[in-house]
Amino acid sequence: MAKRQHIDDILRDWQYEPQSVSVRMKKGGDGREVIQLRIDMGLLQLETTGRPDGVRPGGMETYYDLLLSRQLHEGDEFELTEEQCAEADREFVQFYHRRICWLALRKYRRAVGDADHTLALMDMCRDHSPDEQWTMSHEQYRPFVLFHRTQAAALAELAESEENGSPERAIQEINRGLDKLHEVFVQYDAEEHYEDDDLVKRLERLREELRREYKVGRTLQEQLADAVAAEEYELAAKIRDELSRKDSGRR
Repeated sequence: MAKRQHIDDILRDWQYEPQSVSVRMKKGGDGREVIQLRIDMGLLQLETTGRPDGVRPGGMETYYDLLLSRQLHEGDEFELTEEQCAEADREFVQFYHRRICWLALRKYRRAVGDADHTLALMDMCRDHSPDEQWTMSHEQYRPFVLFHRTQAAALAELAESEENGSPERAIQEINRGLDKLHEVFVQYDAEEHYEDDDLVKRLERLREELRREYKVGRTLQEQLADAVAAEEYELAAKIRDELSRKDSGRR
């Protein structure tokens, strides 16, 4: 029988590094892949699919799915209870930890998926919250989640560039993310802070670094926006046709 390794041995052999995300993939006892995240007082082990703790709330894949089924059943009158708010908070934390793990592991599509889950759960909490203060305790992090999602989507396009991805589409992912961020600032009457926001600046720097490194000029989507803004509709129509041809070629 193989000797079981005590957690003391694991922690001693895997030192915590506060300046970085210390994460690794390991095999579980049944051979399944799990994520291990080293934290200052131990380690976290997360499942790679479904909810990170492996629990199926009410038989559903995630607590968001359970809330969605309750909301569909109860209709517009649905409002989260105190217990449901606490359970939603638990799921937010779990998906945050796994999202930063996927980013550190360069599993960018998986990071995008977990960010989308968090954003959907944020929408649920915002739309059915019993308390405005509790709502804002989550909404204040929406730009951060959007930043992670945008960063991951752009890097995924670069990582896949030898197949179906491209630097141009990476830049377009950043532009889409910036548009989403701008919408959030407008929604919460903070548009005047948008241009000076650190997350916005970091995405803009990444976009311009990609332009320089890959020698990418204005993307077709950017050229289309420029043409529409300048009311050059004939040019805009030609650019739309070219975009359609490119989209057809990727199918």
